[in-house]
Amino acid sequence: MIVRNLSDIRQSDRHVEGKGWVSDRLLLKDDGMGFSFHVTTMFAGEELHMHYQNHLEAVLVLQGTGTIEDLGTGLTHELKPGVMYALNAHDRHIVRPTEDILCACTFNPPVTGREVHDESGAYPALAD
Repeated sequence: MIVRNLSDIRQSDRHVEGKGWVSDRLLLKDDGMGFSFHVTTMFAGEELHMHYQNHLEAVLVLQGTGTIEDLGTGLTHELKPGVMYALNAHDRHIVRPTEDILCACTFNPPVTGREVHDESGAYPALAD
């Protein structure tokens, strides 16, 4: 059994910051669960261009508001507490928080915790 406290994660190397977001990685690849689990905040006023070419991601919005634009279809969806989005086709997207968005995220395959977004907004396939 794995039991972790979010406040402890926030004081460790599993607390990762990027431009416009912070992420606390509660489960990573080396935990052996087959997915990773993160609590992430995306900051109001940012425009986060992302394209996870090597990972599938599901996100549940817990707090905050904004929009997500699917660059493949041109559709924009409202983000608010209770809304889940799943990037099931490696969808290129832009998240635009109007308030700080706190969310819970899962990645498959799991991330190692050492990935950084590349110029396309993706994580590399393997960062072992």
